[in-house]
Amino acid sequence: MKKPLPIGIDDFKKLRDNDFYYTDKTLFIKELLDKRSEVSLFTRPRRFGKTLELSMLKYFFESVHVPDGCSDDNSSLFKGLKIMDAGERYTRHLGQYPVICISLKSARQPDFEKAFIMLKRQIADEFRRHKYVTDNLEESDKLRYNLIMNETDEDAQYLDALAFLSRILNEYHKRKVIILMDEYDVPLENAYFKGFYDKMTDFIRSLFESALKTNPNLEFAVITGCLRISKESIFTGLNNLEIISIMNTNYAEYFGFTQEEVESMLSYYGIEEKKEEAKKWYDGYLFGNTEVYNPWSVINYVKAASADHGAFPKPYWANTSSNSIVRELVERADSSVKQEMEELIAGGTIEKPVHEDITYDEVYKTEDNLWNFLFFTGYLKKQSERFDGETIYLTLALPNTEVKLIYRNTILDWFNQNIKKKDFSALYRGILQRETDVLEREISKNLMETISFFDYKEDYYHGFLAGLLKMMDGYILKSNRESGLGRSDLLLLSPAYEGVAVIMELKITDSFAQLNDSACQALCQIKEKKYDAELKLEGYHTFIYYGISFFKKLCRVIAE
Repeated sequence: MKKPLPIGIDDFKKLRDNDFYYTDKTLFIKELLDKRSEVSLFTRPRRFGKTLELSMLKYFFESVHVPDGCSDDNSSLFKGLKIMDAGERYTRHLGQYPVICISLKSARQPDFEKAFIMLKRQIADEFRRHKYVTDNLEESDKLRYNLIMNETDEDAQYLDALAFLSRILNEYHKRKVIILMDEYDVPLENAYFKGFYDKMTDFIRSLFESALKTNPNLEFAVITGCLRISKESIFTGLNNLEIISIMNTNYAEYFGFTQEEVESMLSYYGIEEKKEEAKKWYDGYLFGNTEVYNPWSVINYVKAASADHGAFPKPYWANTSSNSIVRELVERADSSVKQEMEELIAGGTIEKPVHEDITYDEVYKTEDNLWNFLFFTGYLKKQSERFDGETIYLTLALPNTEVKLIYRNTILDWFNQNIKKKDFSALYRGILQRETDVLEREISKNLMETISFFDYKEDYYHGFLAGLLKMMDGYILKSNRESGLGRSDLLLLSPAYEGVAVIMELKITDSFAQLNDSACQALCQIKEKKYDAELKLEGYHTFIYYGISFFKKLCRVIAE
């Protein structure tokens, strides 16, 4: 019986107690102790294991309080894992510290008041978890502690609540406190999109400054999020902060799965033959100099493929959020950005300067900021970098097939929404009146305005033209319908009693010079393969035939 896969489980104790499959990342603890700063901020894309890593730190370092007033540890959770073989220098830290662990993800709310309530609730829950300290408190501290714990204190009292809790814990345990904060940037991202960014920034800045900047009760802190936010935004004056982004070489293998870890998982579940497919779909991220896979997608893929060896890969990561940042880039794209997106989707690269210190209200101000956001949140990967003496430039590409599908589907959705707003009367009139010059102009103009994918394969043009024609009043659009000796690419059919049918055959060419010959071949194919045969039996009597050829964003139309 194979171990179950931990899909959606980000609590280390639950994972270990229930014997889920675990990719051993416990040497993260060793590296953290070897290299730690007083405050470490780790930024990684969503679903790359940040929450599980913080949970692991909590269970390793925390001194567990038991009812008789004694302390215990969670050593049983780490039995057989790599950290236990790292030596006494590291294992002596197990179960030795009071730990404050807060997640800020609940602040994803429609307004500041609701977001603030959820943050207060998170803080109150952590006070409640350490309620055992209240027996020894002075009356004034006990009063404040209980007010915060019961969520009845004044709002201002929550600004330094974590600093207050760390003092109380230090006094009780006679050990400085470890503070762990997960998804620190969720309140800021949400507040930006919902319109209360300044209010949320003020609160988070006060909370962080009191807990992390001037806190004598702090042993060290670890913070995680998706995006590196500029120090001037919420980390003002925090000189003890080290930021470890996907650009850093240290800690690189602890978020995401390495090639060796993926091969080991595939072997354990008996699907070694899926190695290349998994690599094509979910590999390709470069953190520092370490290549990693998307762990969320790999775990979901392995579960599906081990249950059914014929299961197809899916874009699991793509379905875990709105992918609004890609949509924003598509909607704002000018002609140069569209060309860059086409280059990426075709498997090429682009070069952009790195801007690590940005704020959410700056993300959408420039195209460079958008590209940077896409890189740091996992929608692009670094292939190489260069330094010109002042600025670091990255050569960027799409990481894998899964991310490519995000771009493709976002572009398709944007295209389908966009065409609803356009006037295609000239195109539709030209089709019925066989005005080939009008058709060439209208089709080419719309090709220039959209973003192509599929590397200009026939599927792309087929979908593009079908999108333009599907709203033609009074006509039904049919695609690749069985007819005669083969399939015509597109059919536009009037109601049967009117008897009008428009048959279109599409071709692609390798050069501009071949456009005319290719369009003629398409027209001949309609006649040779008798695409109109079945339609004649259905009562259609008036036919318009179109041979249409494409070269990149140009087309040639021949009618009969």
